[in-house]
Formats: sequence, C-alpha cells, structure tokens
Amino acid sequence: MLLHLIVRDFVIVDRLELEFTGGFGALTGETGAGKSILVDALSLALGERADATVVRSGSERAEVSAEFDVAPGGALEAWLRSNDFDDDACLLRRVIDSAGRSRAYVNGAAATLGQLREAADFLADIHGQNAHHSLLRSDAQRDLLDTHAGAQGLAQDVTTAHGVWRTARDTRQSAEKDIEASARERELLEWQVKELAALAFDAAGWQETEQEHRRLANANALLEGAAAALAVLEEGEGASLPQLQHAGAKLTELTGFDSALGEAAQLFETALIQLEESALALRRYQDRLELDPGRMNELDARIDAVTQMARKHRVAPEGLPELLLEMQNRLDELSLRANPAALAERERQAENAYRELAKKLSALRAKTAKLLAAAVTSGMQELAMAGGRFEIALEVLAEGAASGLEAVEFRVSANAGQPLRALAKVASGGELSRIGLALQVIASQANLAGTLIFDEVDVGIGGRVAEIVGRMLRELGKSRQVLCVTHLPQVAAQADWQWSIAKETRDGATTSSVQVLDGEARIGEIARMLGGEKITATTRRHAAEMLGAA
Repeated sequence: MLLHLIVRDFVIVDRLELEFTGGFGALTGETGAGKSILVDALSLALGERADATVVRSGSERAEVSAEFDVAPGGALEAWLRSNDFDDDACLLRRVIDSAGRSRAYVNGAAATLGQLREAADFLADIHGQNAHHSLLRSDAQRDLLDTHAGAQGLAQDVTTAHGVWRTARDTRQSAEKDIEASARERELLEWQVKELAALAFDAAGWQETEQEHRRLANANALLEGAAAALAVLEEGEGASLPQLQHAGAKLTELTGFDSALGEAAQLFETALIQLEESALALRRYQDRLELDPGRMNELDARIDAVTQMARKHRVAPEGLPELLLEMQNRLDELSLRANPAALAERERQAENAYRELAKKLSALRAKTAKLLAAAVTSGMQELAMAGGRFEIALEVLAEGAASGLEAVEFRVSANAGQPLRALAKVASGGELSRIGLALQVIASQANLAGTLIFDEVDVGIGGRVAEIVGRMLRELGKSRQVLCVTHLPQVAAQADWQWSIAKETRDGATTSSVQVLDGEARIGEIARMLGGEKITATTRRHAAEMLGAA
C-alpha cells in the first residue's frame, strides 16, 4: 500500500508530506481546493506523462516521491530484483523541470517512464472521475473484460498472431499479382548470389590478404632495413656487437677487483643479451621474408576482384557477407512466392496458429463475461436500479480481427421489463455513473494493485445510492487500501479516515494544504458537505449520526 507521499511545487501545491494508513480513506474539501491534484501528483510518480505546466509558478521544478511497502516474496519484490533495483523498499520519484524535461527514479536509481508504469501495475490502480465515459467505447469494454479475465497477455499474443497471418495472406495475394516481375527479379538475384558466393569472401581472410599484400609490397624496404640493422650489430665493418661483447667480458673480469662494478656489469650483460637476441631475430626474419612476384600477382588479383565487387554493389568490402545474406533471404522469399502451394500452406499455418490462440481467448472471455455480468447486475440492484440487468455480448466475427474472434459489447436494461440494449445507447448520465462505478469496484477486486484510488467516481449519484457506494468502498477497504476523492457526505462518512484539502492565499500565492480530520473536525467537515456555508446544530447532529451509523 501507499505509505508516504511528498509533493513539492506541483501546480498549486508548494510542499506536502503525507503519511498514509490502510483501509478506506476519504479526501474531501471545497471544489477547486486541489483534491484531485494529489491524485494527479501520484499519477506522475506512477509514470503518467507530464509537461512544464505542472511546475508551480515561479518554481524551477516540480517533484513527487511516493513510497510503497514491499511484501516479502511478492511480485513487486521479484520485479524490483529483476530490474536491478533494491528490493527492500519501493520509492518512486519523479522530477519535472520548468522546461518540461523529466527524470524518474526507483529506489534512488535512474529509471525510465516505462519502468515506473510497470511498477504501477503492482502498486496502484487509479479510476478517474470520467472513467465511466470510456465505457461507451467498444475497445474500452473489451479491455476491461480482458483485464478482469487476466487475459491481457493472451490478447496481445492474439494480436501478434493475427499480424503474422495477415502478412502471410498479403504476401500470397501480392505474389499472385506480380508473377512476371518476381520471376525477373529472381533470375537477376540468382546470378548475383552465384557471383557473390563464388567470390567466397570472409572478413578474417580479407584482413589477412591485406596484411600479406602490404608486407610483400614493402618486401625490399623490409629486407634492406633488417640488413642495415644487422650490419650495425655484427656484420659490417666496425660492427658494434663484438666490441660490446669484449667490453662486457672486461667489466665482468673487473668486478673481481671491485664489487661496486657488479650492478653496472649486470645491466650491461642484460642489454648485451637483448642485442644478441635481436640479431638472431633479424636473421630469422631475413630467412622467412622472400620476394615472391607470383604470390604478389595472386594477391593483386584477389584485392582487385573484391574491390570491384564491392564497388559494383556500392558497399564496403566488409559489407559483402551481409549483402549476400540479404540477397539469399530475398531469393528464398521470391522462390517461395513462385510456389503458390507453399505460400498457401504458410498462410494456412499462420491462420491456424491465430485461431488456436483466439479460441482460447474466446473461451476465457465467455466464462468471465458471465461472471462479471452477474456481479454487475447484482451491484445495480444495490445502486437503486432494481430489476436492471447487465450483459456482456460476444458477437462472433466470421473472419476474426486483431482483437480476437468476437466483438465485445456491454448491454444494459436499466429497469425491469426493458430489453437489453447497447450501453452507449440507453444509459442516462446517472445510470452510466452507477453502472461504471459498479464495474470499477468489481474490476478492482481482480486487480493486483494494493492501492485503489477513486477520483470523484461518484459524480451523478446521491442520497441512498451514495450511502451504498460508501459501504461498497468501505468493504473494499477491508482487503485493500482505498483512497476516494469525493463531494458526497454519505461516501465520506463511511471512510475509516478522512482528510480535508483546502486552498489558501499567502503572500499573493495560492496553495493547497491538507488537514487530518478527527473527532469534532470530521463532524464539522461532514456537516459542511451536508449544509454548505451555514452549519447549524441540526446539521452537525446529522453529520454525527452519519458517522456513528458508519
């Protein structure tokens, strides 16, 4: 669950440091006080996109830090470890500067926004105040069903398999239209591949060829240089090595008279040994290096052949192997295109693979649709829609689609005796809010996140229905940490704890502040929500009764 939230210079918040507890918590306050700003700040820490407009006026940067607990042996701990983050805590930090540049951190280490979003899947699920409007879109309905079924991964696999099938089908259809052009391209490629293969080029061999060519091309200079060095050492008139050997022997002899000469004699002897070894190496080099005009001609021919081939195809010599591989792959593809039976078989296999995955997804959707529809129908009865029904229709798509073998449509009958019709066509604003809230609460029960946040999702409801919503959230708070931004006293009264967010002006600047409510302060806030500006004794008694009943 969320333990700690620090917000600095974010919109109208200068600095807030909040400690959270478990259960169901209500965030209340006047409209525009900044209640939803806290949710927006937390969203930033969880990887939502942001720009420079979130930085409080006159500040250099906005910063949000959110700390969550980590259950030992849980999925979050495993994720932290797999991403090389410390796994004894989970501290997400986000910084946005006044130029709109963003930096993200997990447990003090630099992270990407993608990693923040991955972590968010284990940490918090945020339901925005307009979330129920997305339920009017068919793709949102399908995604909600798949999420509730735990089938997001399978749905992605189906999409991928459909793309493979579509590519195979397009290839077959294209090949049928361009048989002549493909035949001409294949004929040219066959000749080019044969020519490149005959060259038998490889990068390591090419380097050896170039090195040998450089050596033979400079053989005369190399031999002359070696001979000149040998002449200086031991072969020329006045060669130095015999003289040095004589001097070394003399020094060794003299050390018998004065041991102080020992170090100099030893160093001299070491240098003399190195020079003698150098002379031996030079003689071996002379014996090994030969002037071979025939080999030189072979190397010239090889280099010329490779260079011309590379120039012909406009690549560096080192790029010839990759070019050959590309040509062979293209030739294989054209050969396949020239074989209608093989193309048809590949398409059939791709379609079978797609349909096999899609059928598994369909079965999972069908099973979950019944359970979810029954749960939402039950929730509708509690939310003052007695006799209402909810259904998830799965309409078969004969050809299938990237999303699967069926279209998903939410259907509702808001009152007893009315036929089921598409949610987008029949639900009023209030009905849509209640159905959406029921869906969100039920769907949250299947979510892995330990913290559930509802940002004014109770818009459009009131009275007895609001009290029921509060009880639903309170029940949900027994197993999760639930945070709810609300204007409804019936909902706030059901909370285990309550904070009031207020807006104030200091030194010409507007800021938000948070007050932890307890005892009389909470009664006063519920009374304000009930009665507005003028709070009477009757209103306070009513507020106290609501809290007592909760």
